[in-house]
Amino acid sequence: MSSSSSIADGSQPLWNRSFILCVCNNLFLFIYYFALLTILPIYIMKDLGGTVKEAGLALTLFLISSIAIRPFSGLIVERLGKKFSFRGSELFFVLFAFSYLWIDSMWSLLLVRFLHGIWFSILTTVAVPVANDFIPEQRKGEGMGYFVMSTNLGVVFGPLLALTVVQFSSFQVLFGILCIIMCIGFVFCWLLDVKDTASTEQPPASLEQANRSTSKSLGLSWHDLIETKVIPVSLVALLTALAYSSIMSFITAYSESKNLLAYTSVFFVVFAVSMIAVRPWVGRLYDRRGPSSVIYPSLLFFAIGLAIVSFLSNQWVLWLSAVFIGIGYGSVFPCLQTVAIQSVSKQRMGHAISTFFTLFDLGMAIGSVLMGVLIAWYGYSLTYMLCALITLLTLVLYKLMVVPTLAKKKA
Repeated sequence: MSSSSSIADGSQPLWNRSFILCVCNNLFLFIYYFALLTILPIYIMKDLGGTVKEAGLALTLFLISSIAIRPFSGLIVERLGKKFSFRGSELFFVLFAFSYLWIDSMWSLLLVRFLHGIWFSILTTVAVPVANDFIPEQRKGEGMGYFVMSTNLGVVFGPLLALTVVQFSSFQVLFGILCIIMCIGFVFCWLLDVKDTASTEQPPASLEQANRSTSKSLGLSWHDLIETKVIPVSLVALLTALAYSSIMSFITAYSESKNLLAYTSVFFVVFAVSMIAVRPWVGRLYDRRGPSSVIYPSLLFFAIGLAIVSFLSNQWVLWLSAVFIGIGYGSVFPCLQTVAIQSVSKQRMGHAISTFFTLFDLGMAIGSVLMGVLIAWYGYSLTYMLCALITLLTLVLYKLMVVPTLAKKKA
């Protein structure tokens, strides 16, 4: 039996060898990403003699190049194939990881950050359809939930690793350890038997599809860059990211303003534990009763968690908010991503993911700037309450834009 046919069989176990390799590869990638994200500002100011402004520029350049290339990522995956795109982008990502060992100036770091973001964008786009191929058809919600959970675990283990190593050793040692982590992930990548979807699987069945095929010979079209079917769910992801950016960018500063910085690392641990605790039944609920059965309560939990943060007064309130945010955001994001990839054919999956992540990344980027402005104007408490209201608005947007599409597809 071929790999692809066995995967399609619903009787196949979720935790097969290939899926485990995909999860481990993704986990190592995001441990690297969040470790670097945490430590770079300190490295720039201490070792390179840079300023806070330059540290922000280094982080922003990575995001700018990643967002800029994201709409083209789906096209790259379609034209080059999943196997070549996956292994090629990971190879270049690993090579640029080694370049941090030889950086000796601020300009060289900025250049590396900009180029590194390009390969990160392609790699994270192609990794999703690759993992999806190894998930049994009847367990897509559960499987993608675990896959995305590996990203969220990177939020916990990445900063923890970086801060621990730097505390007892040097930045160069940390960069070396991170290179080893990426090399192990690269081995996982090569052990995967990635299959490219045959172009004859779904031949053009309409004049519109024929016109799209013809347009490829004439140059790029909107269809080559954007998958319109996933724009509604991607807009929901954008607003979710907008609210979540307040946690990623400012929860540490907020905790410090309340003299609770020592308890912030526990916040991320509680976040991860809460997310892992509900993951098994959340995925099964998605597969049995549909995405709305998970997304509605998840957005509500996320909103409650943000509201709790706005009343931050001691470590117990901080940790309680982590429980709700871990359950809420930790459940809703993989569900939204699964809705996106289930909305299109396998040939368009790369485009769907690139569209989804383009809007999600925009939400994170805009949110980081917007939340900083709101905090400067109105303070932390009011800003987090506003994020809770944005999340409730997201719930309404999901009901109005995504639910009718799901109902139409089901019918």
